Amino acid sequence: MKLLRVGEPGAEVPAVLDEDGAAYALTDLTSDIDGPFLAGGGADRVGRALARRTLPPLDLTGSRIGAPVARPGKVVCVGLNYRDHAEETGAAVPERPVVFMKDPATVVGPYDAVRIPRGSVKTDWEVELAVVIGAEARYLARPAESAAHIAGYAVSNDVSEREFQLEYSHQWDLGKSCETFNPLGPWLVTPDEVGDPQTLGLHLSVNGAVRQNGTTRNMVFDVAHLVWYLSQYMVLRPGDVINTGTPAGVALGLPGTPYLRSGDTVELSIAGLGTQRQTFIAA
Repeated sequence: MKLLRVGEPGAEVPAVLDEDGAAYALTDLTSDIDGPFLAGGGADRVGRALARRTLPPLDLTGSRIGAPVARPGKVVCVGLNYRDHAEETGAAVPERPVVFMKDPATVVGPYDAVRIPRGSVKTDWEVELAVVIGAEARYLARPAESAAHIAGYAVSNDVSEREFQLEYSHQWDLGKSCETFNPLGPWLVTPDEVGDPQTLGLHLSVNGAVRQNGTTRNMVFDVAHLVWYLSQYMVLRPGDVINTGTPAGVALGLPGTPYLRSGDTVELSIAGLGTQRQTFIAA
């Protein structure tokens, strides 16, 4: 199942795509795709309504697509979680997940413009698999329990300003939480449709030139481990987003490759999860 939100910022309509790609409004079932909807078995209700053919059709022509999850409580990110990315940046492959937080307000739609911050000279791209939590997770006993707490998956661009991130502070938050720095979507795809999240190809291009071409097989810590691990240190709540790391090919790891400038376009995709495209503009 592919869940999405359609409309202008703050006025998105919850929707679903059926197996043929036709869109249907979910306004009879929920006011939004958010934590309470996910926690309350919303996806199951949508599935039953689709089977009964009771949902009103929705024309997406010319419509803005918003982030597929409204108001995530937190965005938890995992750094250096692909061996090739750690190697390209000169960092050691971590023995434990490298965890940092990102301002949830950075989450925008998959085709929204991204603002390059004032004074930025090193705005960078990162295609990532995002995990959306569907049931509260605290102190999970083992990674095998993680699957029951996942609502679905989405494409995420963990946009980063490397000078702010690495040169202005001992922590990474300054370079990760700038306005519009987390395009998400276009869809929240339920686990039954995704299958094994460790077999997905990730791709990103800048102005048509391929920069990242990786696979989730190369994660240092897989999705199940990350959800289990994070639950030992924080409560993961429905609607929370976990960005699981990026493969090699970021500007930081490619000497001579220019960072993003106003007017540049970035296109990224993950197999089965859809495609994003952003134009970068000056703040």
